[in-house]
Amino acid sequence: MKKIIVTGGTGYIGSHTAVELIEAGYEVIIIDNLSNSDSKVLDGIKNITGIKPEFYKIDLANTSETKKLFKKIQNVSGIIHFAAYKAVGESVQFPLKYYKNNLNALINILENMQEFNIENLIFSSSCTVYGQPEKLPVTEKSPVLKADSPYGNTKQISEEIINDTIKISETGKAVLLRYFNPIGAHESAEIGELPLGVPNNLVPFITQTAAGIRKQLRIFGNDYNTPDGTAIRDYIHVSDLAKAHIVALKRLLNGKNKSKIEVFNLGTGKGNSVLEIVKTFQKVTGIKLNYKIVDRRPGDIEKIWADVHYAEKELAWKTEKSLGEALLSAWNWEKKCRTSNN
Repeated sequence: MKKIIVTGGTGYIGSHTAVELIEAGYEVIIIDNLSNSDSKVLDGIKNITGIKPEFYKIDLANTSETKKLFKKIQNVSGIIHFAAYKAVGESVQFPLKYYKNNLNALINILENMQEFNIENLIFSSSCTVYGQPEKLPVTEKSPVLKADSPYGNTKQISEEIINDTIKISETGKAVLLRYFNPIGAHESAEIGELPLGVPNNLVPFITQTAAGIRKQLRIFGNDYNTPDGTAIRDYIHVSDLAKAHIVALKRLLNGKNKSKIEVFNLGTGKGNSVLEIVKTFQKVTGIKLNYKIVDRRPGDIEKIWADVHYAEKELAWKTEKSLGEALLSAWNWEKKCRTSNN
C-alpha cells in the first residue's frame, strides 16, 4: 500500500478525498490543525471505509513541528496539500493571517518533500487565480490575472512557489488542480461541509437557513451583468472533485505526466447563478428559503465557469453528479448534523 499524506484531511474536500484514497487502496495519513474542522470527521471516514486514517494534529505553518513529524513518517509516496485558510471575504479583512498561514505551510511542505525525497505533490489550487476572466469559459491557458482577494493571491503565489521549486528539483513532480466551486456531501451523509461559525460559502448558508439555524440567506448583489443579476459560479459535487485527485495522483505515481508541473481545471463546464442555486435547492427539497438581496461582498467576482475539455481528455475524468443531486446531498448532510447535535 502506497502511503499518501493528506494535509487538511479533516476539512471538506480533504475528507472526501481521504475516502476515495482509502477505497482505491492507499494508506492515508491526515495532518490537520483542526482550525476549521473537527476530529469527528475521522469517525465519518471510518464509517464509510471501515478504516480510520492515521491522524496528526499539528500546525503546518510551524516549521519545527512540521519537520519533526516528517522525520517520524517514512516512505511517503505523495502529498495532497489542502491545508489552507479559504474564505474570500475573511481574507479581505485579515490578509496577513492568510499570507502567513497559507504560504508558510506550503513552504514547509516543500522543504520536507526535498529533505525526505517525496516526489509527488497534488496542490489544491483555485479558479480564483484567474481573477475576473475577460473570456469565458476559462481554459488552463487563460491568463492568471490580478487576484481580487488575498485568498486568491495566496493561491497564485503558491503556484509560483511550486513552479520555482519543482523546476530545480531532480525528481519532484506536481499537479495543480484549479477547483471551481465544490458543493454537496458524501452520499452516505457521514461527511460533508462543516463550517465552524457563520458559513462563508453559499450552500452551507442555504442549508443552515433551511434548517432554521440562520434566519435569512443573504445574496450578495443582484446588479451583476448576468441574466438574473446574481453572480455566476461553476458548482461541482465534492465527490466528483475528490475522484479527480485520485486520477491525478495515479498519473504522477505511474509516470504518465507530460511535464514536471501540470495544471487542470476541475469544474462541470457550466455556470449557475446564485438565484438558480436557491431555486434548484427549493425544487429538490420542497423547502422555501427566506432570502434577501444585500450589497455586493468585497473580493467577489461577477462570473466564472470552467472549460473542462483538457481535464476530461488527459485525466479521463468527468463529473457525474447533477446540481440537484449535489444540493440534495448537502441537505441530507445538514439534517444529519442537526439530528446528531440534538
